[in-house]
Amino acid sequence: MAAKKYPKVIMFTTPTCSYCRKAKQYFRQKHVPFRDVDVSKDQAAARDMVRRSGQQGVPQILIGNKVIVGFDRPKIDRLLGL
Repeated sequence: MAAKKYPKVIMFTTPTCSYCRKAKQYFRQKHVPFRDVDVSKDQAAARDMVRRSGQQGVPQILIGNKVIVGFDRPKIDRLLGL
């Protein structure tokens, strides 16, 4: 069986965020590839994140061109077709 093709997933996180860890764990469990961007170490990425969403909270999950602020599992599942 071929692996499911998902839209590009980028997650803006910080190392101390418990919801970030839960989101990463969820994507790994569902075998969804994602790029993890630590905004505590990358100020340009942090500015980009705020520009996209208007918010500073993490996690922020970019699925295709849709931004999800927080670990909103129903919205993630809908956008990924899970």
